[in-house]
Amino acid sequence: MKSILLYGAVISAAWGQTVPQSVDTGRADAVARADVHLRPPGAILAMRRGFANGRYELRNATMLDLIATAWGVDSGKVAGGPDWLEMDRFDVVAKAPTGSTPESLRQILRGILEDRFHLVARDGATEVPGYALVAGRKPRLAKSIGGGDEGCKLDPGRQPPSPWGVWGEPVQFLCGNMTMAAFARTLPKLRGSSGYLFEYPLVDRTGLDGEWDFALGWSMRGPGRPQVVPTEQTTLFDALEKQLGLKLEPTRLSIPAVLVERVDRQPKPNPPGVANEFPQAPTRFEVVDIKLSSPEDGLKGSHVSIQPGGRIRVSMTLKDLIGEAWNEWDPDRILGGPKSMNETHFDVVAKAPAMELSDGPAVWNGFDIETMRTMLRAMLVDRFHLATHEEQRQVSGYALVAGRTKLRKADPVNRPGCKEGLGGWDGKAVQVDPRIANPMAAKLFTCRNMTLGQFAAALRNLAGDYLGRYPPVVDATGVEGRYDFTLNYSPRLLMAAAPRPGAGSDGVPSDPNGAISVFEALERQLGLKLESRKVIAPVLVVDSVDARPTAN
Repeated sequence: MKSILLYGAVISAAWGQTVPQSVDTGRADAVARADVHLRPPGAILAMRRGFANGRYELRNATMLDLIATAWGVDSGKVAGGPDWLEMDRFDVVAKAPTGSTPESLRQILRGILEDRFHLVARDGATEVPGYALVAGRKPRLAKSIGGGDEGCKLDPGRQPPSPWGVWGEPVQFLCGNMTMAAFARTLPKLRGSSGYLFEYPLVDRTGLDGEWDFALGWSMRGPGRPQVVPTEQTTLFDALEKQLGLKLEPTRLSIPAVLVERVDRQPKPNPPGVANEFPQAPTRFEVVDIKLSSPEDGLKGSHVSIQPGGRIRVSMTLKDLIGEAWNEWDPDRILGGPKSMNETHFDVVAKAPAMELSDGPAVWNGFDIETMRTMLRAMLVDRFHLATHEEQRQVSGYALVAGRTKLRKADPVNRPGCKEGLGGWDGKAVQVDPRIANPMAAKLFTCRNMTLGQFAAALRNLAGDYLGRYPPVVDATGVEGRYDFTLNYSPRLLMAAAPRPGAGSDGVPSDPNGAISVFEALERQLGLKLESRKVIAPVLVVDSVDARPTAN
């Protein structure tokens, strides 16, 4: 299986450091003359954005990405909106005044969304899981004597033996001149707290006024590290209660959010001539040098390096070159061609052409991974005389099948999707993150309003360390409807016993230290199984190809 070792800089981003006078004067024109279009599905799920030479680009962006960027918030703070908000992807390109600030670019993007997608959004609030710091019956805190800086510092006499800490090692802090509000803000940032608090927000609800001095220590924790005897550990929760008389209680917190009231799925068409104002990405390399890898180099892995200025280096077998050009196809789903395709290793050095800009020098070429793949495909056709076609065949993959399902009907208010961490609650009860009780099960995903077909497609990314990078996963449950659920399991590296593909709890037993495979988690928690079997999926058939390229 091919391994990609490096993707270099994809799009350069150079924010202006000076604010030009009347920077908003170009906003209306930027909104009116933007190039906006739907993007076909691809293997890359991340948005890419950049600003250079007066050109502002957002590529491969979901509407959720665009709204979050336009308001300058995390995507978790965008609430409401239609089902497709996190599914459809778009490219947005606009001209912006040189020296535009991040804020002025956000205003341009917001104007584009309002004009082209008729977006209606407003400031509001949404509820998220979090923790509240509350006072017990007898808080054990000393009033601050003053004279020092506010904050918490590691106790110099009781620092962990190793600089990063290991599971079970104690960590001790001395805190001075701290209000409880300041302590609630500080605690999530202290070493070792993330193993208990994860990424959940924390607020002060102690009702304790004034400033305080105190010491606080607890045991480091995290998956994949040696575990000390449980009785020798002091959790953060125990430390707060026993040492300070405080408690951390899971709760629902209201946080500021952008509420989406309306947005069109299809953007308003570009004005006439707009496409000509933005040079299209190149489809062929300007210069290509292809050589056989030197035998003295020994066995070489596959890698791609994209460098600033449009220069790339690729080192792969011919079969891997084909897989890379066609969006990282599973090598087992590339059929036909000579045996040497998988044996002969090539080094490719190429240069993408610069793109002519109407309002600046041709120094920026908008070069990214997908553009590289388009040009790589053209190179294979030109230099190796490659001819291919796609068809549907039976291939090795996985099927999601149903046993005695344990699924809860979805709340239709939520957008479909799976996110890491707790994303909701069981009825009106506040959920406790299961990773608190079992840190070895370090993966937790909350899926909401999902069909099992959507979940099967998502599993390739959620459980890629178990399934591999390529095999298709299909829904064979026969279960209709939409559901809310969580899935909690251990990363593959934490499993003492190697999982056998498709096995359930009997094939991948729980490890005594609490590790649980994704196969067993699916069966125990959801009543579903992943079975290894032949499934129908697209394959790439090589009709003809030369074993050696034409001369440079």
